[in-house]
Amino acid sequence: MSNKTERDAFWDQVYNIQKKDGNVVIVSADMGAPALDRFRKDFPHRFINAGIAEQNAILISSGLALTGQKVFAYAIAPFITLRCLEQIRVNSGIMNIPITLVGVSGGFGYVNAGPTHHSTEDLAIMRAIPHITIQSVSDNNMAAFAANRAMQMKNTYYVRLDRQPFPDLYTRAEDFSRGLSVLRKGDNYIIATGNMTHLACQAADILKQRNLNVGVIDVYEFPILENNFIEAIFDAEKLITLEEHFYPGGLGGAVAEVLMDRQIFRPLKRIALPVEKGYCYEYGARESLQKYYGVDLQSVVTKAEAFIAKRLVHV
Repeated sequence: MSNKTERDAFWDQVYNIQKKDGNVVIVSADMGAPALDRFRKDFPHRFINAGIAEQNAILISSGLALTGQKVFAYAIAPFITLRCLEQIRVNSGIMNIPITLVGVSGGFGYVNAGPTHHSTEDLAIMRAIPHITIQSVSDNNMAAFAANRAMQMKNTYYVRLDRQPFPDLYTRAEDFSRGLSVLRKGDNYIIATGNMTHLACQAADILKQRNLNVGVIDVYEFPILENNFIEAIFDAEKLITLEEHFYPGGLGGAVAEVLMDRQIFRPLKRIALPVEKGYCYEYGARESLQKYYGVDLQSVVTKAEAFIAKRLVHV
């Protein structure tokens, strides 16, 4: 597995774009990131450090975007979304100014920084605002794709990256235009997003050893592209959603909305962070937080196995 993270892969591609295009501006509201050092050194006139002032970063980015610049506003994921939510709602949702919001560390990426740095509500909040497309990245090749796609977007684009290295799920030539990928076919499906797609694949491997044919679907674009999603799950018996996000409004909620709106009835089990557990102040490995909330590998396997084996009761 490469030590390069999604953040590195994304900014490396933005650097390559700037060398050819010359129209990129980065507005950073972060203390700094090694992946940005090369850009800042070689294109200092195209890099603005707004300081720890995310609201101002959105305003600067929106103004620059109105002049025709391709603007990337960058910070830790909960800060570039929640801390400046009103500015995003007005400048992106209402005025529809095309900027790219780059949030690093979806879920528990900053595991040792505590709940202030955990991004466990952003999908629900961002997908509730019109004119925002969310790219929930699951590997480095998708991160590079997102950098290229940002240059073509006509509305606000929220790119959700992880800060930990993960193995690649895709090749560089992958077509991500469908908004989701069926990584493994099965009679039942675990539907995941972001870093949890990797855990879903691990769980599917274990379930296969227990003679359960479970496929994996990676949903990486919100709003969900409904026709493509329905095509992917049409022959499925049961569906399980998996995310490192609180239950309300996250991936599971988005999937449930599509199913109900289209009157497609499939048994659905959501595996996410229980709201009643609140925020976790424990520190340690990412797996320890996942275990606390019941979204670790063993918990997922146990819940999925019980759900698939359960007979349906019609009432």
